[in-house]
Amino acid sequence: MANDNALARVPHGHAPAPLGGPLVTPVTVLLGALALFAFAILFARLFLGLGAVTHLNDGYPWGVWIVYDVFIGTAFACGGYAMAILAYVMNKGEYHPLVRPALLASMFGYTLAAVSLFFDLGRWWNFWHIFAPKYAQVNSVMFELAVCVAAYVLVMWIEFAPAFLDRLGFAALKKKLSKVLFVIVALGVLLPTMHQSSMGSMLVVFGNQIHPLWQSGWLLPLLFLMTAVMLGFCAVIFESTLSAVGFRRTLETPIVGRVCDVLWGLTVAFLVVRLGDLVVRGALGHAFAADVQAAGFWVELALFVVPAAMLATKAARRHPAKLFVGAVLLMLGGMAQRINAFLVGYMTGEGWSYFPSFTELMVTVGLIAFEILAYIVIVRLFPVLPAEAARSR
Repeated sequence: MANDNALARVPHGHAPAPLGGPLVTPVTVLLGALALFAFAILFARLFLGLGAVTHLNDGYPWGVWIVYDVFIGTAFACGGYAMAILAYVMNKGEYHPLVRPALLASMFGYTLAAVSLFFDLGRWWNFWHIFAPKYAQVNSVMFELAVCVAAYVLVMWIEFAPAFLDRLGFAALKKKLSKVLFVIVALGVLLPTMHQSSMGSMLVVFGNQIHPLWQSGWLLPLLFLMTAVMLGFCAVIFESTLSAVGFRRTLETPIVGRVCDVLWGLTVAFLVVRLGDLVVRGALGHAFAADVQAAGFWVELALFVVPAAMLATKAARRHPAKLFVGAVLLMLGGMAQRINAFLVGYMTGEGWSYFPSFTELMVTVGLIAFEILAYIVIVRLFPVLPAEAARSR
């Protein structure tokens, strides 16, 4: 996504540049400590097993490591995918300054999701079977998901390579890479489209084990793909705002506001499809039951409806605080959708229950901390953020 041809169309003042500044601060030390704690737990998991560090059981064979770190985390990491659709598929060149920061966040998000998936395998030493043709299960949604995610991680590291090559002085290699990068960019749009929709397909496979409020049948791939793109745009707004505040940079409200125009339209379309499906299937009545599934549904719905109403006018979508709050609420809505579908709405049978252990939660916190730490280090050392917005630090 961040290639020479794209950057050539960006105004000179917007060219990416290393941010500079100290790498060791109280914030980075705290993030590093949380990340090390998480890695220590994961190391123990390798030798002691999943049962030693998680509350997984035969009724709930996956928990927060899969639901958050993979199903939610990869959706949050769709910023690069969403911006590629705008900047390259729809040829909206004005969004190029947002592409490389979005790609960096996506790269780390997907890489850590793949790491989480590895540690959640019961027999982790057989992970290589995913890439061995003789073990391929071509009719398996989980196989397609694993292969696509692994391939997309590789694609994103190649896409982001120009930023590293810029800093390390490999101009000749960067020039050669730029000639074939359009193929990588195309894969960077195709692969997320496949595996994000496949996450919905997994619920289709579960059939009646998924509560009727979330068992939308063959609409599920579309709904999951729509929310993935929505959350990608939200992540771009979230990252842009926090980068501006944390690094004392100029807010990118004008360009981010235009991103929000697209996000708002997509949110309204999602609500129409989501509620229309419930009405057509006759499942809306389940929302009025006195149970935890109904409560989860209303929380999820509110987290989509409130920001849609909040950002209904163009003036609101140009207001920095409303932009940020709306994006955060939609991110929480997407999180609630996936938690509801894969945990709250998963009816595995009587006698089974699940709530994540402290160590499970700390692994998730630690991986998020590592992602933030890596982002800070990379933007300080490599050309990622547009130079024009920088102010005195």
